Amino acid sequence: MSALRWGRGAAGLGRVLQSCGRRGLPTEEGTLGVGLGPRRSSSASPHEKDLRKDWGHVELLEVLEARVRQLQAESVSEVTVNKVDVARLPERGGGGGNFQPPRKAQMGAKGAAPQHFGRWAAKLDKEKQTMQKRKQRLEVKLQVRAQRLAQKLAEKLKPKPLQMEPRLVSGQLADSLRCGAQGTPLEEQLAQALQEAPRKLSLKEEQALADREVEAQLTGQQQTLLAFFECCLLTDHLHLAHHVLVAHHGNPRKQQLLTLAMYNTIMLGWARQGSFKELVYVFIMVKDAGFTPDLLSYAAALQCMGRLDQDARTIQRCLKQMARDRLQLQDLFTVVPLSEEERAALLRAIVKARPTFRPRLRPPPQVNTSTLLREVYAKDGPVSYPKLHLPLKTLQGFFQQQLHMELTASVCVESVEKAVLTKETMHARKTLTNLRVQWEAALHRALQETKASLARQAHEGRPTLYPFLCLLSEHEFVRLLTQTLQALPAQGKSFISVAQELGRRTFSRHMVQKQQLNNQVQALERRYTQYLRLLASDTQVAEPHLPRQYWEALGLPEAPQEKPWPVPVLLQLGRQLAELLVQAVQMPRSPAAPPGSCGLIPVLYHVYSFRSFRQIGILKPHPAFVQLLATAAEPMLTFETVDVPMLCPPRPWTSPHSGAFLLSPTKLMRAVEGTTQHQQLLERCPPAELHGALDTLTQLGNCAWRVNGHVLDLVLELFRDKGCSRLGVPPPPSEAPQPPEGRLPRDTPPARKAELRREMARCLKVAREMHSLRMDALYRLSLAQHLRHRIFWLPHNMDFRGRTYPCPPHFNHLGSDLARALLEFAEGRPLGPHGLDWLKIHLVNLTGLKKHASLRARLAFANEVMEDILDSADQPMAGRKWWMEADEPWQALACCVEIARAVRTPDPATYVSHLPVHQDGSCNGLQHYAALGRDSVGAASVNLMPSDLPQDVYSGVAAQVEAFRRQDAEQGLRVAQALEGFVSRKVVKQTVMTVVYGVTRYGGRLQIERRLRELSDFPQDFLWEASHYLVRQVFNSLQEMFSSTRAIQHWLTESARLISHTGSAVEWVTPLGIPVIQPYHQEAKFTIRGGIQSITCSKAKDSSQKPNIKKQKNGFPPNFIHSLDSSHMMLTALHCYRKGLTFVSVHDCFWTHAADIAIMNQVCREQFVRLHSQPILQDLSAFLVKRFCSSPSFQPRSVAQRAQMAKLMETLQSLPETGNFDLEQVKRSTYFFS
Repeated sequence: MSALRWGRGAAGLGRVLQSCGRRGLPTEEGTLGVGLGPRRSSSASPHEKDLRKDWGHVELLEVLEARVRQLQAESVSEVTVNKVDVARLPERGGGGGNFQPPRKAQMGAKGAAPQHFGRWAAKLDKEKQTMQKRKQRLEVKLQVRAQRLAQKLAEKLKPKPLQMEPRLVSGQLADSLRCGAQGTPLEEQLAQALQEAPRKLSLKEEQALADREVEAQLTGQQQTLLAFFECCLLTDHLHLAHHVLVAHHGNPRKQQLLTLAMYNTIMLGWARQGSFKELVYVFIMVKDAGFTPDLLSYAAALQCMGRLDQDARTIQRCLKQMARDRLQLQDLFTVVPLSEEERAALLRAIVKARPTFRPRLRPPPQVNTSTLLREVYAKDGPVSYPKLHLPLKTLQGFFQQQLHMELTASVCVESVEKAVLTKETMHARKTLTNLRVQWEAALHRALQETKASLARQAHEGRPTLYPFLCLLSEHEFVRLLTQTLQALPAQGKSFISVAQELGRRTFSRHMVQKQQLNNQVQALERRYTQYLRLLASDTQVAEPHLPRQYWEALGLPEAPQEKPWPVPVLLQLGRQLAELLVQAVQMPRSPAAPPGSCGLIPVLYHVYSFRSFRQIGILKPHPAFVQLLATAAEPMLTFETVDVPMLCPPRPWTSPHSGAFLLSPTKLMRAVEGTTQHQQLLERCPPAELHGALDTLTQLGNCAWRVNGHVLDLVLELFRDKGCSRLGVPPPPSEAPQPPEGRLPRDTPPARKAELRREMARCLKVAREMHSLRMDALYRLSLAQHLRHRIFWLPHNMDFRGRTYPCPPHFNHLGSDLARALLEFAEGRPLGPHGLDWLKIHLVNLTGLKKHASLRARLAFANEVMEDILDSADQPMAGRKWWMEADEPWQALACCVEIARAVRTPDPATYVSHLPVHQDGSCNGLQHYAALGRDSVGAASVNLMPSDLPQDVYSGVAAQVEAFRRQDAEQGLRVAQALEGFVSRKVVKQTVMTVVYGVTRYGGRLQIERRLRELSDFPQDFLWEASHYLVRQVFNSLQEMFSSTRAIQHWLTESARLISHTGSAVEWVTPLGIPVIQPYHQEAKFTIRGGIQSITCSKAKDSSQKPNIKKQKNGFPPNFIHSLDSSHMMLTALHCYRKGLTFVSVHDCFWTHAADIAIMNQVCREQFVRLHSQPILQDLSAFLVKRFCSSPSFQPRSVAQRAQMAKLMETLQSLPETGNFDLEQVKRSTYFFS
């Protein structure tokens, strides 16, 4: 009986063999260990099964040899017994642990033992030799097979030669290409391609082609493909881009993704390199795809000829075909965005064929012709533009500091949260330092492997992220990833947010490096140095200019910057980088353990969580890493450059793509990432129409700031202690409510368990909110401390309505009371004769104690409480603390200190004040509505008419509601009776304030319910009924008090509803010429698959989607009013700048020096009257009719559409009736802004 059969029968031996295996064998061969249990189905080939069987014999032989050696050491009788037992075992039906040996075998036969053993050993030797030969043959076979596999793998990994020649559909073009291969000159091939009409397309193909030419309609896949081609040009991978283009062109299905812009991108790349042959290939592909070359196509071809000094005959052919395509030669220099070097090459080619051609000179700068801005841009009349208080040399030094900061892309700021240095802290910091060295090395390796893999995929004709990963150095990517890891909060962050942030930061850093490589930094330095002569205190210019005008006069306009990457590209790149971070960064399970003594764990892990019934992916740091960071308490915070105030005056806004930071790209109109409609509107708008907005943003950004050190010291004292919620200083996490601890007894009632769960959820919610507020304050205070002894600037941009905002998010004057109190003007002004009075009035306004009093009464009150004011200034934390009772305590304290310093000066009029003084609009939205409707009753309620005392619209509405309530209470209405004594100004204020901005009855009811809930003695059983009753009465009161306001609101709402039903978003143009489109569209989702998580995004901000009718109609009234208040602010800012004032604003709250309040008030009133003297509603109606009723794209086709269009036309032309209020009265109204 064979040894193999013997082995199959031994169950115990079978278990041993199942655990055996051979090391070092190729994984393609499968698992080579032989299992001797029941056979399982296998998909292996017969050859593979034979190999496994042979290896199984080898394994068995080795086991038997070991067994023989063991038996030789024992008695002969034992060997005989075992031999007989094993031999007979299969015949008895199998083996196991319970079998009994036969009786004869138990008795034994001593004389036969040597003979049996000899035969058995001989048999084993023979089988051993046989198995050895099989093993040798098998090893040879395996080596041969491994070599073949290695060769195949090497061939597979070896980059294939990039394909340059395209596969064409057109027979004539294909013949032309073959002739070129046989020696036909390239010039002749280009001439044939020029004369060749675009390939005849079917009707369906023509429609698809038209759709592909519209950039706004590009799919995510097309946007990714175009971005890939553009990125290849930037990273010198033009051959790779050409290869991918050829691969797509030769595939009928993939060719549908290609657009003319993609072909032009590759052509422009070859033109820059002077590669005429490859350019001709692409030009032929353009014709083969059915496209007609455009200006950029011809610009690329002519530029290439200019670089190669082509003969005039070839150039002439190109120019003739361009004329046949009805393209103007001059447009090559005015429409196509080219660099100066590219323009020169283009001009060389054209002049060679047409020696008399000269491009048009740069047209003279356009002038804004708006009647509202005529005085702003008038050359005659007095002008005293303000200059900074700093000399030229100082400003140049500030510029160098800001330039260095933007080139490094990030700023390190010392944290104000001081940590106690202990042994544990120092050890944790050392551990983190060592770990970061390891992480950087691991990220370098992972990045290199990823780039190699993506490069291979790109060589196969697939657009990948490879060129995007070549935009920055590996060191820069690693630095970006480690900063992201450091900033990740302990509770984690959504994966899509991390991906989007990484993609956006990569683009921003790429743009800065691109300018550095293109020598644009040196050009900027020269131009900015000249520009500072306009602003410096010790230099003069020939004639006064606005900053934008002076900047434009210093040189040619900047070329349009690279367009932001599409959202799919940003997310794919960010996801790739985030996955690298997850996979490569690891740390010991116990950071305190010696290196190598414990296993590694990922620092980040990817989990899913439900937020608002949606499952989202979250990147969460490991608790061990969080604890390590907390123990280390590192003293530095890292910010992106664009998140920090500037150290020099911002670059003037000159176009929608140029302004604010020196190098970092900034949007003129802030919008959700991926929204393009606003930028497209701005690009199509005539440049002069935007001058008012551009100059206002520049002027607001040119205001120099400094930190109020006295206030900062007091805030830091509270912050480092335990905070103070009442004063807006968030407490530390240790002060958060703690959830109940300990395990509940088994017999705890369900109601008690539910209560504890709610309590735990509440504690977690409060802790998260406290952490968020604490971190916000930490960033603000750390930046304030960092800038404590510096002068800085806040560049501005605007939203889609024209409202202005500072770009740095953490430290600016749009924040809370605390944030505003930390800032003051860097340049001071003497108080003059009335400045001290305005400081006192400003202080009383901040306290909120005399809202209904006259200015004279407020001034008298300030004099009465002068002892409290001085005590607050001298002993803010130890005295009577009068300032703490103010509505705006920190600003009140800053004002107390300023007043104390002024009154203690021998002559207060000479005291140089740096404190901004505010003038706030009185329910500014209603002011605009009352002016639009010429509503006398409404105008009186919001201080458009002169009066001895300020009118309070909120108190007026509360009085009207109370009158209605009394009537209903007398008639026995229970809810009206329950509300007796509870109808106050505070209860109705928020609803009255927001009703002008489109709040609905539902939203107003919730607002009133919250106010009633705050009243401890109000019967809570009446909350819903009372809030429902009050919101109805508030709306009724407003209807009576502001009848024209409600009529205008209704007209705007109905117009927006009908426009939305036509399939368009509502558009209009502000009085200052800013184009506005509402970004409310139906939500469309797109998914980016792959990686550790598929990303699903909603696309609801793009004009390619259908409008969201509800949001369009509800948003139009408030957005239109916001566009008017922004216009009023801009007019005030520009005229104040012309008069030499320092001016900033927080929407409808205007700031300037105390000495200049009277001038600013006069300008503010004059510009409000000028604004509303324009036929605003009539102009709006005419624009909407022209845009939505007269445009060819809106011609109705069906009967229903014609009826709808007729109704829209009728509504747009049916303007609300207006009253007879005289706007000139606003100029005499003391409390219009006060």
